[in-house]
Amino acid sequence: MNDLPDTIADDEMLDDLMSRPSDALRESLARLEGDITILGVAGKMGPTLARMAKRAAPDKRVIGVARFSDPAVRDKLEGWGIETVQCDLLDRAAVEALDKTANVVFMAGRKFGSEGNQSLTWAMNTGVPALVAEAFAQSRIAVFSTACVYPFVDIARQGAREDLRLDPPGEYANSCVGRERMFEHGALTRGTKVSLIRLSYAIDMRYGVLHDVASAVAEGRPVALESGHCNVIWQGDANDVALQTLARADTPPFVLNLSGPELVSVRRLAEKFGEFFGREPVFSGTENPTAWIVDTSLQQRLYGYPTVPLPRLIEWTAQWMQGGGGSLGKPTHFEVRDGRY
Repeated sequence: MNDLPDTIADDEMLDDLMSRPSDALRESLARLEGDITILGVAGKMGPTLARMAKRAAPDKRVIGVARFSDPAVRDKLEGWGIETVQCDLLDRAAVEALDKTANVVFMAGRKFGSEGNQSLTWAMNTGVPALVAEAFAQSRIAVFSTACVYPFVDIARQGAREDLRLDPPGEYANSCVGRERMFEHGALTRGTKVSLIRLSYAIDMRYGVLHDVASAVAEGRPVALESGHCNVIWQGDANDVALQTLARADTPPFVLNLSGPELVSVRRLAEKFGEFFGREPVFSGTENPTAWIVDTSLQQRLYGYPTVPLPRLIEWTAQWMQGGGGSLGKPTHFEVRDGRY
């Protein structure tokens, strides 16, 4: 994205930026036969990813599937030319009745509220993937996963690589391993072509690690340092690369870490926001020598460096907050280390 704005004025401009497809994505989807279904489209990233897909491939049907508990999300998607289908993905019959498009992006899942209702978390993160893998066995499927499937790794070394053994802490993270295993099983037993996208912290001005840290600094709340390092990526870049992985879906699954290449220090991040806001950040705890961080070497080799660099993301976030920009009101809980969300 060569024409990056100095600032992001409002939600409309933000949604537009996060859904601008790259030339590489346009070319990738042009070579890909068939339409695209996005399962779990009503979450944080789904609407802009669906819009990006439609902008990149206007001649394809892009179908967004979700429960749509917020009708405004459905209206917005349809205004962008995306077909919508209301569906409870826990309902086997409803999943089997969906149009079986050649391409699927799987974005459904549950994280927040997992503690105290672990059975629903497992049902959403492992049961639903089993149903979808069976119903869409003939489709290409790009599956959103998470860096939480890895164990913590030493911050003094390279982050977790795609071939690292999956051994994470907590039920939520293990249910995400289950999600991957269900799609892997479908690939190995039915020949389904799958890509597994291990995303680490997509950044939207209204949500994400940068928003969480900036909010704490601006409000004078302590910034937790126990998980003192992370990777982040602009949501538009994450959308773009995730859609491009449809072309690399394979059996066994193609696996990709998706994030920014920099190791981000939470302490330095807070100090930077303190400079923007003219106030000294307050900290709690101390940095651990390990963190949930990923090696994005494969991503950089295949798809290049993200179009929006980390300094611009920090600047946009500070300006957004200073200008009274909105929040989704959903903390990432990046500081949690025991897997309880």
